[in-house]
Amino acid sequence: MTDYSTIDFSDLAALAEDEVVTHAYVRDIRLASGRVLALVTLDNGRDHTRPNTLGPATMLELGRIFDELTERASRSEISAVAVTGKPFILAAGADLSKVSEIPSREVAKKMAQLGHHVLGKQATLGVPSFVFVNGLALGGGLEIALNADYRTIDASAPAIALPEVFLGIIPGWGGAYLLPNLIGIENALKVVIENPLKQNRMLKAKDAFELGIADALFPSATFLEKSLRWADGVLGGTVTVKRPNKPGRLERLAKWDVAIGIARKSLESKIGTVPRAPYVALDLLKGAKSASREQAFEAEDEALADLIAGDQFQASIYAFNLVQKRAKRPAGAPDKALARPVTKVGVLGAGLMASQFALLFLRRLQVPVVITDLDQARVDKGLAYIRGEIDTLLGKNRIDQDEANRLNALLTGTTDRADFAGCDWVIEAVFEELGVKQEVFADIERYVSPEAVLATNTSSLSVERIGEKLQHPERVVGFHFFNPVAVMPLVEVVRAPRTDDETLSTAMVTAAKLKKNAVITRDTPGFVVNRILAKVLGEAMHAVDTGTPFETVDAAIKPFGLPMTPFVLLELVGLKVGAHVLDTHHAAFPERFFRSESLHQLAELGRIYEKDGKGRIKGVDKQALKIVAAQHRGQGRAMTAEELQLRIEDGLADEVHRMLEDHVVSAPEDIDLCLILGAGYPFHMGGLTPYLDRSGASERVFGSTFHTPPLRGVAERAAVSTAPPSTGSQSAEPESAEPASTPVAG
Repeated sequence: MTDYSTIDFSDLAALAEDEVVTHAYVRDIRLASGRVLALVTLDNGRDHTRPNTLGPATMLELGRIFDELTERASRSEISAVAVTGKPFILAAGADLSKVSEIPSREVAKKMAQLGHHVLGKQATLGVPSFVFVNGLALGGGLEIALNADYRTIDASAPAIALPEVFLGIIPGWGGAYLLPNLIGIENALKVVIENPLKQNRMLKAKDAFELGIADALFPSATFLEKSLRWADGVLGGTVTVKRPNKPGRLERLAKWDVAIGIARKSLESKIGTVPRAPYVALDLLKGAKSASREQAFEAEDEALADLIAGDQFQASIYAFNLVQKRAKRPAGAPDKALARPVTKVGVLGAGLMASQFALLFLRRLQVPVVITDLDQARVDKGLAYIRGEIDTLLGKNRIDQDEANRLNALLTGTTDRADFAGCDWVIEAVFEELGVKQEVFADIERYVSPEAVLATNTSSLSVERIGEKLQHPERVVGFHFFNPVAVMPLVEVVRAPRTDDETLSTAMVTAAKLKKNAVITRDTPGFVVNRILAKVLGEAMHAVDTGTPFETVDAAIKPFGLPMTPFVLLELVGLKVGAHVLDTHHAAFPERFFRSESLHQLAELGRIYEKDGKGRIKGVDKQALKIVAAQHRGQGRAMTAEELQLRIEDGLADEVHRMLEDHVVSAPEDIDLCLILGAGYPFHMGGLTPYLDRSGASERVFGSTFHTPPLRGVAERAAVSTAPPSTGSQSAEPESAEPASTPVAG
């Protein structure tokens, strides 16, 4: 077994350079019983915007503090040790800001071992150990608590989680072993795997308490006082700690392996088998049933070292930084001071998309919103939908009755566009046809001020052409949402050639108020997301149109790690919509994008797949097979999965390179951000451009890479000591004056 005390951790010092150290401050507290509890408070000296994090210097200092307390305990100077955090924050996990500088798998393994070495000291202090979870506790922050004997939690703690799988690693400082043995395998699967893969879902304090992660829950105002009193009771035997979810013999014999098997099948059906971290975590959770603490910690060391040294973790950190930093400082955004106030919103249309817009603007801006459509029946239907959604929010306690009343009062509908007078912002969601959009904007321009922003949600038409017949085309901007509007975080803000800075600034500020991440794009077919999707979907349809089986296409796409196959995606967005997207891109770039006649016929059929009564796919529909068979009869040849994969990779590398050369966006990071937030591209792939660099497609197509150096794991990085000049970004790390702190364990 590994003796962590014999390991030399000095070579981690280089990673500690410039670390924002979270110091451990100790004070003795005499409890009511007369016992002395040594309270360790973690505090990095920054405000709440910079949570406590656990870098190498922090961990080594905490380890020294635990050693000193062990000596004091041996002299009977203290009866217990407790750890808590600065106000509202225990710790947000390991400081991974310098992860790209980890030089080897061996150093990565030492990062894991250091966590086990330091946090594991809580089990060998010689006195009981407590952690008072006084606020946010993520990743390594939660593992501080799991390594202790007892835990209390502040009822107002906003986020308790082990989000490591979300970022391509695993809870590697004891969490994969300690948690299932504390709260049972099914609960642990939810915390370690299910929640991270559901948009990194967090637990509230009450949830953590009910699961058994914490032994006691106390209100914020008296949290420390009551935690100390409770600890005194535990020490004196007057408080009995009950852990109802702790697994017993029956669970280990009968339930454990079954739960693991069910979870594995669920993962395979939902995310495929490309992501490594969820399956590594699953193996560790399975082993936690019978492994000793020492064996489990060694397994975590090896697993974490492999993952930290691999491509997917590097890609995940890149993606995390995009979402946390670049999304908050969009490239090319004008000065916010140029933005005009939005005090009234008009929505042209009352269909599903338009109604979703109206609800979003109501909730986020809290200003009057008016919707319109061709007739009163359509308007009434839209109003009924929006009011129904408000009622649903009220029923789920997402809003209170006062807010529901306020939102309903701010909402109106009309068939008279003159009622749009006074709107500072008008967004259209009418039929995707140029003439229709031009007409509604030309008409509404008669009623609104020359400064009112006219935003179009078009996904494929030219924003410039939509505004070309207006008296003030400079106030037209693309504002492309993704469906479902309330959920998808991306808005593509499209600057047409005549869009002025005031309009663009208003659009960017409005997107932020809507709690959306905005990326500025040029006015070009498909902008970013639909152009990439059109390339993938077009290649998929071209393949089946020329004789390649549907199953082969799915196999070719699998290494991309996408959330669904091209054909499932086509059915999701709508076959008619998909056909329209391909037609639009073929018209714009006929030499690179395919039009599929069979897709139009499939749209008339209304399906690609045959499904059972529960909507589960049984196979490709027989009529769909006949349609594509008729299309490719005597034309082309079937491709292998390997041939098609290479073709799609090279086609995407070429298209992204062209987009950057044409300044559709500022940098590869913007393309990846759009795909992550707008198309569900997985974090563990880093979006698209890191994958194209790793696969060799970038080199094959244009003789360089999108990132210098390419985003690789440390093993691959060592093998590629000299990277070629980049045509894209010079760094995978977005600009920031301060290193990133990611909320994960080490």
